Amino acid sequence: MTSSGFETEEMRPIAAWCDDDYVYVTLADGRQIRTPLWWYPFLQKASPEDRAVVELQFSGVWWPAMDEGVSVKGMLLGWKAPGARKPRKAA
Repeated sequence: MTSSGFETEEMRPIAAWCDDDYVYVTLADGRQIRTPLWWYPFLQKASPEDRAVVELQFSGVWWPAMDEGVSVKGMLLGWKAPGARKPRKAA
């Protein structure tokens, strides 16, 4: 276990995908986490086809089409990408 407590084999992503609202990641220990898609403007702007192509890394997920990624640690701690803005509710 590292001193940060986040880079462990149990925290390694084994699956990741997006729908129109969320980013989902399944961890090696069986947990599934999700974060709002709007937290990551680069994903929100991407096509569903580009969001579907992911590379799983030891500590996060990478989207090659956007040359961007998110870390498991960031997802768990609620870190939003620069420029993330919560969408306004339709009136």
